[in-house]
Amino acid sequence: MVGGLRVAVIGATGVVGGAMVRILEERGFPIASLRLFATARSAGRTVMFCGKAVLVEETGDGVLESDLVLFAGGDDASRRLAWAVAEAGGVAVDNSSTWRMDPRVPLVVPEVNAAALHGHQGVIANPNCVAAALVMALKPIHDAAGIRRCIVATYQSVSGGGADNMRALLEQSRTLLEASDALETGDADRITAAAGTPSPVAFNVRPQWRWEPDGETEEENKIVAETRKILATNIPVSVTAMRVPVMVGHTLVVYLDLDRPLGPDAARAALQGARGVEVLDDPSADLVPTPLLAAGRDPVYVGRFRADRFDPRGLSLVVCSDNLRKGAALNAVQIAEYLLSAGMLRGRGETA
Repeated sequence: MVGGLRVAVIGATGVVGGAMVRILEERGFPIASLRLFATARSAGRTVMFCGKAVLVEETGDGVLESDLVLFAGGDDASRRLAWAVAEAGGVAVDNSSTWRMDPRVPLVVPEVNAAALHGHQGVIANPNCVAAALVMALKPIHDAAGIRRCIVATYQSVSGGGADNMRALLEQSRTLLEASDALETGDADRITAAAGTPSPVAFNVRPQWRWEPDGETEEENKIVAETRKILATNIPVSVTAMRVPVMVGHTLVVYLDLDRPLGPDAARAALQGARGVEVLDDPSADLVPTPLLAAGRDPVYVGRFRADRFDPRGLSLVVCSDNLRKGAALNAVQIAEYLLSAGMLRGRGETA
């Protein structure tokens, strides 16, 4: 195409990077040229984009020739290259946790805090997949009734841990189904032997992140810190994060202690008009948020609104979203779209 941006995706062969490439195509993002990068192990592969095979290159200084670089790889790539992209005149949107809490770097969900992008210094952070969905649900309620405290339990799919975790779930499921009598009787020794680990993700619910000295997991602390940064509030947030045997789609069970009473009907009304949110709350018709429903779709689904029977200022709700889309790739592309529309991202590319 003529005009448009020189775009690079780092980590293009991973689950998030692959989603970024697909979403750039789906949304017709203006691209003059697209370069895809990954580790040496994946370099040389091809990825389809707009009907053409694009060769994957090994991540290196070639990314500095781009107007926009979407980082979907591990922390090391963005740690080495994000600020170099900015210094070269491009914009880096980083999906890793490297720069999220850096005071120089805006942490952005466009529907919630797009204003934070103004005055960016060339590096922008994409939030944790749970924090992205959580703030989408919290912001309208906070505006309507004020939130004094937020307590969240998360049930996170294995795709949040990458392709290796997805393969592990499939392999462990097949192996354990062949030893189904061990599952039926709860024979821990045989389950361990069949799965190859005493704590498989298949048929299980477990934490799957590094433990911190305070007894929280790294994931739990990320969600707390990032939610507060995006909302620009000091709301106390408590999180228990668990990995569940679901391929794609995270589920959040949220309890809110509000400044002012807000019943389920009023909460539904507050969220009905929120961009990027879809209220799904008809249990009689079995219409409630689920990860299978959210997988492959863009909205953040919110439902199961319930008043606290003991406290008029208490409200419970359930949130589901596709962690690879709004929780990662889609949000990054939406950041780029906002920058473009606001004149903060200019292409230097020529005909592809």
